[in-house]
Amino acid sequence: MYQQLLNDWTTENGFEQLFKSLYTPLCRYALGIISDEMQAEEIVQDVFMILWQQDRMGNTPSNIQGYLYRAVHNKSLNFLKHEKVKEKYQKYVQTRPSNHNNSAEQQLETKELQLRIKNAMLKIPEKCRTVFHLCRQDELSYREIAKKLNISIKTVENQMSKALKILRLELKDYLVILIGFYFLSIFAI
Repeated sequence: MYQQLLNDWTTENGFEQLFKSLYTPLCRYALGIISDEMQAEEIVQDVFMILWQQDRMGNTPSNIQGYLYRAVHNKSLNFLKHEKVKEKYQKYVQTRPSNHNNSAEQQLETKELQLRIKNAMLKIPEKCRTVFHLCRQDELSYREIAKKLNISIKTVENQMSKALKILRLELKDYLVILIGFYFLSIFAI
């Protein structure tokens, strides 16, 4: 009867019988490898789903029992590998220096940079500074700024260009650092 079950599993009823007869032994087998009962059950269920999908696509393995045990074995080993990767990452996160625990030197450089930015902003004429603030802080488009200040879009473009030119000149020594901050903020996880 068991051999008949292995031979006649491609029907829905046969597949269900195969699942019922091999589910528990396969779970025990997976549990022996990974020592996590819930994960072992999930692995076996995944293997049966893959088998069902393969059969529907016409990729039926010839030795079904051997296939199931090999698939459970491989998925269990993959699970263990994935767990090791997660552990390594957690150790890395715990041991790496935090971005929030800056050294005194980094904090001093940051304060100095903030002071230089503030001083550079004060060198920008008031109308340029207003346009710059609306664009960069309030994130308004040139069209919205022009409408809000009752000026032409071309004037907004000229004011922004002037403000950026002054900032580039005043902050040229810090340009590399500012670009670094910009890219770190873009790619921050």
